[in-house]
Amino acid sequence: MLYRMTTGAPVFGLRREIDRLFEDTFGREGGSFTPAVDIKENDSEIRLELELPGLKPEQVEIMAENGVLTIRGEKHSERKEGEDNRYQVVERSYGTFIRTFQLPQGVNEDMIKAEFDNGVLVLSIPKAALPEPKRIPIGAGQSKQQAAVGSGNISNQPSTGKTSGQKSTTTSHREKENEKMAAQSR
Repeated sequence: MLYRMTTGAPVFGLRREIDRLFEDTFGREGGSFTPAVDIKENDSEIRLELELPGLKPEQVEIMAENGVLTIRGEKHSERKEGEDNRYQVVERSYGTFIRTFQLPQGVNEDMIKAEFDNGVLVLSIPKAALPEPKRIPIGAGQSKQQAAVGSGNISNQPSTGKTSGQKSTTTSHREKENEKMAAQSR
């Protein structure tokens, strides 16, 4: 909805005085604001763009620690009012800000780059190659133990050199027990 402000209306003067009362009481100077952010991602990087109009790079601090990216700063008001110079409307935000972002696994915190151009802070966070799972070989300990795959039995005796067609005594003993149980249940 559009509305028209007329500076000559008595209501406008009352509104200005009420706004000044709130500013003096609660103070916009020491307040805080939250800058808008856009986050983009592609195969090689994550890119954050923060709107920080009116700030200089030295007024912004960027830290990356333990997977958390923190951006903080402060925007000071430069308003000066005198008898001839009174603000009618103040909509810009001033004060401190802090934004934190949890970085995903697989980014390289040491290679984050920041650029500041025309009031926009751009952070480029390169992705690192995720480490591949490492296969750990099982080494032989002091006693040489061999495990029969799938049987769950461990034998301390050396291999007998049987061919695959022959059954071990443990396996044939187990089969005999299974046959006895099957016969008893009939």
